[in-house]
Amino acid sequence: MIKDSFRRYLEEAIGSKNALVAFSAFDEPASVAVRANPFKKGVVPQGCEVAWCRHGRLLAERPSFTLDPHFHGGAYYVQDSSSMFVGHVFRTLMKQASVPKNRPVRVLDLCAAPGGKTTDLAASLREMFGDDFLLVSNEVMKQRAGILADNVALWGDPNVVVTSDDPRAFASLTGFFDIIVADVPCSGEGMFRKDEEAQDQWSEDNVALCEARQRRIVADVWPSLATGGLFIYSTCTFNVRENDGNVEWISGELGAECLLREDVAGGSDGVLKTALGYSLVPGLVKGEGQYCSALRKTSEAEYVEVKPRQSRPGRGGREVAVPKGAGELLNRQVHFRMKGDTLTAVPSDLASYVAALEQNLHVIAAGCAVGTVKGNILVPDADLALSLLLNEKAFLSVEVDRQTALAYLHRDAITLPAGTEKGYVLIRHEGLPLGFVKNLGNRCNSLHPQSRRIRMNI
Repeated sequence: MIKDSFRRYLEEAIGSKNALVAFSAFDEPASVAVRANPFKKGVVPQGCEVAWCRHGRLLAERPSFTLDPHFHGGAYYVQDSSSMFVGHVFRTLMKQASVPKNRPVRVLDLCAAPGGKTTDLAASLREMFGDDFLLVSNEVMKQRAGILADNVALWGDPNVVVTSDDPRAFASLTGFFDIIVADVPCSGEGMFRKDEEAQDQWSEDNVALCEARQRRIVADVWPSLATGGLFIYSTCTFNVRENDGNVEWISGELGAECLLREDVAGGSDGVLKTALGYSLVPGLVKGEGQYCSALRKTSEAEYVEVKPRQSRPGRGGREVAVPKGAGELLNRQVHFRMKGDTLTAVPSDLASYVAALEQNLHVIAAGCAVGTVKGNILVPDADLALSLLLNEKAFLSVEVDRQTALAYLHRDAITLPAGTEKGYVLIRHEGLPLGFVKNLGNRCNSLHPQSRRIRMNI
């Protein structure tokens, strides 16, 4: 049952005619879409291309992603097609932006869990800048931050740093970021089809609470954006207060100019232009609800270089004597450190930035976990198999069929072909690395993490 108060809010935001279409669509099943990882081999579920994302596909029905090895190998990410519009705005503005010539582009995804926008941003940045970028992906809620870190590991891009901090923690990084993307917590009107409780929980008081929280979040992180930097603001809601109203507030109170006064929708049918942004509404587009706007910071934020203190190591790990042959496992120059008994690797050109971030933030993942050091032996980590840092020629690899791949992901015992060399073996399915086993000859010990194993009946 649509509340009368929500009906008024929606009609105010998108007009009575469009609201009628949306009300009808709220009773329909939620849409399903995926976005391919352009830097991994793998098979992606087939569907219609998303108008604003060339790697996105709208599916006719929801398959069992759990039973698809390519999903577990990071070949694609399941993401609402409307949510992909934020990545479209990012790519459009980056084509026009002035980027630094002497250092990596520095980007913050502020409210990042579970990882849809982070993985989209990572792919876009890699396509535009190659290795020359740093993406900080933050989630304040600890449990959600763990999910975010896991999804980043599956995606495999070593230029992503995962943090878990309140937005106010970033204020100490004055002028550090060139771009900030903030998909802020909202009243969730755009999730009505995915979450049956969302409609029942909606209220005008909650909208007001979200509006105030969103302003606090943006104000707290604002000092960390460089003057002239881009700020992409998005919600999964429709109402004016949390959307255009907050964009107007950011512009007037914090110092910025709105950049979405011209058309950036790319001729996409159904995307509504609001006064200061864009609104995607179920029934008008084949996705769920999303709002997006963008601003350029005009207020002053003099960059203060953040250097790691030499007196103590960062939280992320200590310097280490590198085990023999470790560098040969990777395809890029890296900086090795120990995190507990795990050898980790951060791309060398990002290592100083990561160390500096660790002085100010709670970094929970950076670069790639390479392996566990046991005496003089390095046991390869599952994340290494999924990382773009992996030197695929460094390990013997075995191609397995779908059923064997699922058995491996279920952590069942698998047997490799007779004659396979003993030792650590990379398991592949249709060319896509999935993880490692230790081949003992007559059997294998699985190195697939218990936390990631398939729990359903395969």
